[in-house]
Amino acid sequence: MKNYKKTLRACYLGFITQAIAANFAPLLFLAFHSDFNISLGQIALIPAVFYVTQLSVDLICAKYVDSIGYRKSIVASQLFAGLGLIGLAVLPNIISPYVGILIGVFFYALGSGLVEVLCSPIVEACPFDHKEKVMSLLHSFYCWGSVGVILLSTAFLAVFGMERWPILACIWAVLPLYNTFNFLSCPIESLTGSEEGLTIRQLCRLPIFWISLVLMVCAGASEISMAQWASAYAESAFCLLYTSPSP
Repeated sequence: MKNYKKTLRACYLGFITQAIAANFAPLLFLAFHSDFNISLGQIALIPAVFYVTQLSVDLICAKYVDSIGYRKSIVASQLFAGLGLIGLAVLPNIISPYVGILIGVFFYALGSGLVEVLCSPIVEACPFDHKEKVMSLLHSFYCWGSVGVILLSTAFLAVFGMERWPILACIWAVLPLYNTFNFLSCPIESLTGSEEGLTIRQLCRLPIFWISLVLMVCAGASEISMAQWASAYAESAFCLLYTSPSP
């Protein structure tokens, strides 16, 4: 008998991996600025690279994921995410710090984009009862993952020091690398339906598609920008508060 609960747990961890990819590096923006002398203008390119890479993966996967296969693609997502986080920790000390950071961000953004595209249809294809509840709980794991990443990362850096962030990046990389084995062994079904879907060309002829696309791009860009810069703004404010002279 196939154990679809293992598939569900793997997808839960997949969304937590996406939360790590989206929320960990922004906690380090000021560290990048002070440790590597990277300007804030250059740092602004980091969330841009993350967002554009993830969006590009979303668009490309719509055409090629069926031919590649769901299992290969979702396993690749975890490998990309894990290697990207390790690259974020290691590459800045080997090559140009800024280039090393961007390479790490690029790879874990690939993994994040694949997770976003694949985990929902993988769970949708599983024969669960009350599937709408299962899907709602699945998507909530990104939110819980974001809270966990921010709280645990903040606690780690507060206890061990900001200079230990490369160790924390490697610790977070363990989760997607471990989850690779879950996706290699769990049952994965393909979505089947009686109706044939629209081709990319047919979809592009629909005006509502372009309206929806513009809305999603703008909403996604706003969400990523606020989520990835909020911690830097908050940290800067606290630094100013505690370093400013008393009246």
